[in-house]
Amino acid sequence: QVQLVESGGGLVQPGGSLRLGCAASGFTVDDYVIGWFRQAPGKEREGVSCISTFDGETYYADSVKGRFTISRDNARNTVYLEMNTLKPEDTAVYYCASEVYGKPQWACTRGLMDNWGKGTLVTVSS
Repeated sequence: QVQLVESGGGLVQPGGSLRLGCAASGFTVDDYVIGWFRQAPGKEREGVSCISTFDGETYYADSVKGRFTISRDNARNTVYLEMNTLKPEDTAVYYCASEVYGKPQWACTRGLMDNWGKGTLVTVSS
């Protein structure tokens, strides 16, 4: 059974940085996509960034390009989202999700993932 556990959320001032982690377990294959999605109150869920554990291919939403970096540590089965130059509009609950045999762009834009974590709250405020 696949389990995804997020970590690293919190309160940060505008312009600051945070790193989120997604610890994954239970996969029976080594080819899957891990993605970070976010949902702010009153807004639709957005695919922020996705990465393939097979070849490292990545996708970023336009809203975070140049500020966020997704990376993977296959030895630790963990995917990280480094968030820099944070803005108040980045405030949301961030969810980690997975899709077996997926492609990062399609996973992030469609959001039809197989498994979801419980989410971690990121608040950007002074």
